[in-house]
Amino acid sequence: MDIGARLQKVRLARGLSQRELAKRANVTNSTISLIEQNKVSPSISSLKKVLDGIPISLAEFFTFEEVQANEDGPFYRATELPDVGNNEVHYFLVGKRQPQRQMCMLRELMPPGSDTGESMYSHAGEEAGVIIRGEVEVTVGEHCRVLRAGDAYYFESRTPHRFRNVGEGEAELISANTPPTF
Repeated sequence: MDIGARLQKVRLARGLSQRELAKRANVTNSTISLIEQNKVSPSISSLKKVLDGIPISLAEFFTFEEVQANEDGPFYRATELPDVGNNEVHYFLVGKRQPQRQMCMLRELMPPGSDTGESMYSHAGEEAGVIIRGEVEVTVGEHCRVLRAGDAYYFESRTPHRFRNVGEGEAELISANTPPTF
C-alpha cells in the first residue's frame, strides 16, 4: 500500500478529519491532502511530524492493520502483546487493537547494560511506571536515580528523559504514557 492511502486509512481509523490532523501536526490542510493523494512524497521527518499528530509511531504506521477486538474482549494473553521495541529493549504493547487508544501501556524488558539510547527523549504528555524487577537508572531532566523493584516514577514527558539497566540481571517495568507513543 502506498503512503498516501495508508495515511488516509490510519487517519480515518482514528476518527480524524484532514483538518484536525493538520492542526494536531502543525502543518497545513493541503499538506495532508497532497500526501494522501500521493502528489507529495514526504521525508521521514515530515511523515513523523504528521504521525505524531495522530499519534502513531512510524513502526506502527507501516504495519497498521485494522484488526477487530479479539474474541476475548478486553483481555490479552502474553503471546498477543506485540514487541514494538528495538533489538535491545523490548516493549510489549497492551491494547494495540483498541480503536482510538488514549494511552500506551507497556511491559518493558531491559537486558543488563541496555538503555533507551545516548540521547534523552522528549515528547508531549505524561508517563509513569513501576519497576517489577532489576535496577533501572532513570534520568529525568537534572534528576537521576536508581530504582528497584516496587519503586516508581511519574513525570511530564516534555522533560528530557532516559532509562538504563544498571543491574546484573534483566530489568522489568510496567509503564504507561499518554498520549500513546506506540
